[in-house]
Amino acid sequence: MAKAKTPSYVLTLRLKTELYQEDILFKRFELARNIHNACLGELSKRYGALKQSRRYRTVYKMEKGKERNRLFSELNNEFGLAEYSLHEFVKPMQHQFKKNIDAFTSQKIATRAFNAFEKLMFKQGKKVHFKKHGEMYSVEGKSNATGIRYMDGNVLWNGLVLPTIIKKNDVYAKLALKDKIKFVRIKREWTKNKFVYYAQLVLEGVPPKKYNDKGMKDKSPDQKRVGIDIGTSTVAVCSETKVILTELAPNVAQLDKKIRNIQRSLDRSKRATNPLKYKEDGTINKSNKDKWIYSKRYMKKKAQLKELQRLNRVKRKQDHETLSNTILSLGNIIFVETMSFKGLQRRAIETTVNEKGKFNKKKRFGRTIGNRAPSMLLEILERKLKYIDRSLNKVNTALIKASQYNHFTNSYEKKRLHERWIDFGFCKIQRDLYSAFLLMNCKNNLTEIDRDRCNQSFEQFRSMHDLEIERLKLKEKTPVSMGV
Repeated sequence: MAKAKTPSYVLTLRLKTELYQEDILFKRFELARNIHNACLGELSKRYGALKQSRRYRTVYKMEKGKERNRLFSELNNEFGLAEYSLHEFVKPMQHQFKKNIDAFTSQKIATRAFNAFEKLMFKQGKKVHFKKHGEMYSVEGKSNATGIRYMDGNVLWNGLVLPTIIKKNDVYAKLALKDKIKFVRIKREWTKNKFVYYAQLVLEGVPPKKYNDKGMKDKSPDQKRVGIDIGTSTVAVCSETKVILTELAPNVAQLDKKIRNIQRSLDRSKRATNPLKYKEDGTINKSNKDKWIYSKRYMKKKAQLKELQRLNRVKRKQDHETLSNTILSLGNIIFVETMSFKGLQRRAIETTVNEKGKFNKKKRFGRTIGNRAPSMLLEILERKLKYIDRSLNKVNTALIKASQYNHFTNSYEKKRLHERWIDFGFCKIQRDLYSAFLLMNCKNNLTEIDRDRCNQSFEQFRSMHDLEIERLKLKEKTPVSMGV
């Protein structure tokens, strides 16, 4: 019988490590990487043997349904493509490294490899990626009873005692540690040319509420409606008391130019030191099997790039966490459109020509989405709403058509991407904010917009809209997509 799933959250604490402990941890992470890669290699062999069998080809041609799924499940078990069969495979390997890797940690590594390979089996990915030297960034246990565990302010793992750093005034951490610890994860990050180690305690329950300056707990979000129109680089938010039009992860843009310059510098250096590895047209010559040569300056630049990318990740997550808290302070009944950001990242398939007779670029929003991570904001909101037994209300985009709908005329009018304002005759409204307003007034069936609610709240929305536009006009620079 499967275990009942309970809500959980993560508390991250910095580990105070000595130099000799860092050496031991580095060795253990590399052993974990080798076990992970060995599991992926074994699964690839088993999957290859499965695909060559006649029974697999027969079942593959069957009509999709419960019977086909049952036969596939039997084949997977027969050929060892199951999580627990991988646990048996990893057992003798772990025995060789028992001084460094315990049994439960090795099983979690095997489970992690199986979950990655399962995506390939279910056609959710094209291939699995083996981890290179230094690319294993976390290991975890199965419970806080054995293996990697937390006890009395220390993380214990096979003879290593790693103290955690908790500040005296960190009330949140002290409250969180009162909850039951499910399991412990040791994570490392490359920071300023060295690995820094952290303990991530996965705790049962919901995060404790933070205290304000008066020593009282912060209030829970009100039962109010909020509409979110999220784009590739901006987001519009409309509530009953406030509207917001802002950039997604604004602090990321400060480092984006530096990252691009270093990437170009790395490419030039690599081409200069490896001329035979490239063809005349500039593409990589795959027939050349010589080793790549990297200069000392290249390695220094690569370390700089790694640090900037880490800072970008931190800034992006911090911006999203702050914005999500702002949105939740406006209300907890949140309406958003369902969007395929992966589809927006892909290159266009068809070749098109613009009005001037020139070919349009096939590149779309890959870099922008990679930098701004709009789906991450929605994931953070979803996670925080679960703590209060709620979830995002994802409206039917095909039926709602918020960017085309006019609630005054109850009609749809397709607009071009560069048209950022809607002229109603008596006023002009920014397009993204109007879409957020319509989403806020969506019916509970998530397939229609409530016109009566729109008519009742439009004047209040209009006054809040004008205030937000005035605020944006005072800023030195705003994204072109806002149209301000």
